[in-house]
Amino acid sequence: MATRDTPPPRTGGSEAETLRGFLDYLRTSVAAKVDGAPEPEARTAAVRSGTNLLGLLNHLTYVERAIFLGDQVTDWQATFSAAPTDSVAEVVARYRTAVESANAVLDGCTDLAAPVPRPQPQKPAPSVRWALAHMIEETGRHAGHADILRELIDGSTGR
Repeated sequence: MATRDTPPPRTGGSEAETLRGFLDYLRTSVAAKVDGAPEPEARTAAVRSGTNLLGLLNHLTYVERAIFLGDQVTDWQATFSAAPTDSVAEVVARYRTAVESANAVLDGCTDLAAPVPRPQPQKPAPSVRWALAHMIEETGRHAGHADILRELIDGSTGR
């Protein structure tokens, strides 16, 4: 089922508004791609690498929390799998909550060159600019994966 494709945002004039606008656009797109996906297909690997919709969104949740909130991740590969008891709705809700928390941190960041204010004293934080650029790249890459996986599951296309 094809849905109307949503074009990229027309953001404000500042660099921060542009970066945040594109990141939020991608975040909304990837969450919408997973939201409502049927079980068990949403957690079933459709490619040899084992990649599946729920795993992608679960991974992005961990990345958001690590970059913007300072959460420690010891096994990144494990983040590509949602728990067997997690429903599609729970994984989507957890991602949206992580995005809200990350945005709350970003709302207090006025200098893109400053480090992200996260509690990891043993590891220097990246600049806000780097964190935003990295999250755009990371979310965009996995949104593309999600587009293909969702189309394979039920024919859904569009952002």
